[in-house]
Amino acid sequence: MSDLSRPTRPNTLTETGIFVGGGGIDYQDVQSLRLDHGNRHGLIAGATGTGKTVTLQVLAEGFSDAGVPVFMADVKGDLSGLAQAGSETAKLHKAFQTRAETIGFDIRYRAYPTVFWDVFGQQGIPVRTTISEMGPVLLTQLLGLSPAQEGVLHIAFHLADQEGLALLDLDDLRALLLYVSEKADEIQARYGNVDARSIGAIQRQLLILETEGAGVFFGEPALSLPDMLRSAPDGRGQINILTADKLINSPKVYATFLLWILSELFETLPEVGNPEKPVCAFFFDEAHLLFDDAPKPLLEKIEQVARLIRSKGVGIYFVTQNPTDIPDDVLSQLGNRVQHALRAFTAKDQKNLERAAETYRDNPRFSILDTLRDVGTGEALTSFLDRKGIPGIAERTLIRPPMSKLGPITDVDRQALIRSCDLFEKYRQPVNPDSAYEILQHRAGQSQESAQPGEEKAHSHARRYSGTHSKSSSGSARKSSDTILETFGKSFARQLGSRSGQALVRGLLGSLFRK
Repeated sequence: MSDLSRPTRPNTLTETGIFVGGGGIDYQDVQSLRLDHGNRHGLIAGATGTGKTVTLQVLAEGFSDAGVPVFMADVKGDLSGLAQAGSETAKLHKAFQTRAETIGFDIRYRAYPTVFWDVFGQQGIPVRTTISEMGPVLLTQLLGLSPAQEGVLHIAFHLADQEGLALLDLDDLRALLLYVSEKADEIQARYGNVDARSIGAIQRQLLILETEGAGVFFGEPALSLPDMLRSAPDGRGQINILTADKLINSPKVYATFLLWILSELFETLPEVGNPEKPVCAFFFDEAHLLFDDAPKPLLEKIEQVARLIRSKGVGIYFVTQNPTDIPDDVLSQLGNRVQHALRAFTAKDQKNLERAAETYRDNPRFSILDTLRDVGTGEALTSFLDRKGIPGIAERTLIRPPMSKLGPITDVDRQALIRSCDLFEKYRQPVNPDSAYEILQHRAGQSQESAQPGEEKAHSHARRYSGTHSKSSSGSARKSSDTILETFGKSFARQLGSRSGQALVRGLLGSLFRK
């Protein structure tokens, strides 16, 4: 039975931040993520099935209720439930109600303002960017290029800037690479070696990328970030969900796309210092894909973005199974942490578990190492930054229930929400303005037209194919004064390579014909 004397919390927010759950001996100690430290980044980790998705949903609801726009990738399709209210007839309602009573929380089921996006335009509003906005650094990661190939790509982008060639889609980049190949001698004199093999390798990688379906990602109309950083009429922040169940099958495309959004936020948002609440909260699910096999320059870029973007008011929350999936330089910047249970089936797992335990402030009431192994589903070890920005003491926390539906919505409901969104018509149809491909095609056409009269004159004097193969240093036809015998003799003598051979052949043939 519930204790009616316990106070209940009317919503997802506390006086200082987002109510995440209850900690302490009887789960009555409020555990909240301070909004004024929401841009100090965070980590949600834990083995499969331990409750990461619920925590992700809870934090997204809290940020939205605080008026903070949210962006998250939905890898498994579970997060679409944010668009609908939870239900008292749902399977987990009784379990949620018991948990809510334990931590003193008042469940008030409600839907959240949600916009679905999809690179492939099937389960969300089409989201696109241009080749120019992606840039050579991220394209190098996306295409898996070598340093030499990356150098050629940088030269191509520089040349496009110099000559006013807009790079919007893959056709534009292909046309530009062909142009670079044709002008290689001239370009090498200014920018360095342009190897034809490198251009060929880039073209092959572009073909593979297009085969994987990523070609639809590049083009116009490109995504305008303000369309994501919006609030609903009731003041709640818009929750942007990127449908990624298909995109995740191309890990490089997935990781590069999310890193591109972060880079765009970093480059376009103004400095805000330490705001009272974040400008945007960004959740990066399956975060290990960002770091697996990433070259050093890319890792340095990720670290730089993570370190500097918080001054733009953006909080990044990495979601992964184990904290060791995140490089130490990035992990050290994640001040707010929710650690669900970790499993240790092997010696390597045990070592990773010990490393994870070492990153939390000790709590004298329990062993952090044992807690990381023992917390059940719906529980987690939490540590949030305190008022002074210092990591709080680790606490065993019972995570509050979500207000929105747990699990996916139906395809019919999803499509209805997509088509009713005011952004649907803006991005629904791709457009193809004149860009590098069209400009270079037009230049080639003009060049042919200007050369046409001269070419016709040259053709009128050129030697036509006559079925013989005679070689002349001047390129002209044989002299009309030569007889057939002389011509044949000269030709055969060239094969023999001597003057005496020429005279011998001429004499022999002359005698033969006289007879």
